[in-house]
Amino acid sequence: MVNFLKGGIVFSDVITTVSPTYAREIQQPEFGCGLDGLLRERAGRLRGILNGVDYGVWHPSHDQHIPRNYDSSDLRGKAICKRALLKEMGLPQRKGHALLGIISRLVEQKGLDIIDKALESILRLPVQLILLGTGEPPFEDMCRKWALRHPQRIAVRIAFDQGLAHRIQAGSDIYLMPSRYEPCGLNQIYSLAYGTIPIVHDTGGLADTVVDIRVHPTAGTGFKFAPCCTDAFLDALHAAAAMYASQRRLWRAMVRRAMAQDFSWKRAAGEYAALYRTLIDGDHNT
Repeated sequence: MVNFLKGGIVFSDVITTVSPTYAREIQQPEFGCGLDGLLRERAGRLRGILNGVDYGVWHPSHDQHIPRNYDSSDLRGKAICKRALLKEMGLPQRKGHALLGIISRLVEQKGLDIIDKALESILRLPVQLILLGTGEPPFEDMCRKWALRHPQRIAVRIAFDQGLAHRIQAGSDIYLMPSRYEPCGLNQIYSLAYGTIPIVHDTGGLADTVVDIRVHPTAGTGFKFAPCCTDAFLDALHAAAAMYASQRRLWRAMVRRAMAQDFSWKRAAGEYAALYRTLIDGDHNT
């Protein structure tokens, strides 16, 4: 069988994918799908450029799906969004509890079984959890059981609901994204824009868009964990919950840094335009 993707890689002047880390990962057997050797040979022509997001649609200052708009200069609207989201999803208001949000396809790639294995440990923390998504029936059933077992702490909506997705981004304090792999990812970028601190597996575009505050205390925008396992995830969640509960000034500073990040299409388009100019000029190895 002819592999047209392989042919494209062999004869192209430049190869692009959707994040710098993923460009490195696909040169390894785990992610290369049999093409890792060829991609290593062509590494000099391989580029990773992060996807952009449309801040005209995904930004809390003008989002029409949320009950109160807000920005980094005035975060009071985020607290209003949280209260409204808890009410919408039938969860009680619990002072001091961090609200965890998940918006995801419910498939193995997304690492939700890690949360399932960690659930009892998660619920020992002062947190509540809201999940929105659809996917494979076993994962849908798994998530439904979370809410059935813990109706005061967890709410699950098995559906595609764009408006609710916006309200979860705005109303949550922490966004969970334990994907086993993620070429770029968008939800963690949305969460940054909404001041919802992401906890992500250190892979692909998640690694490139989130700065771990435990490693970079003055530049952090979230928490990363590796390897992709329950213990590492819980370490990151414990750190986030502790900071949320007892280091509010540091937390607010991190929220504002997160909201200041620029992952717009203007930035991404500029990188593509610069790359295409090098091709037009004939400098293919730049």
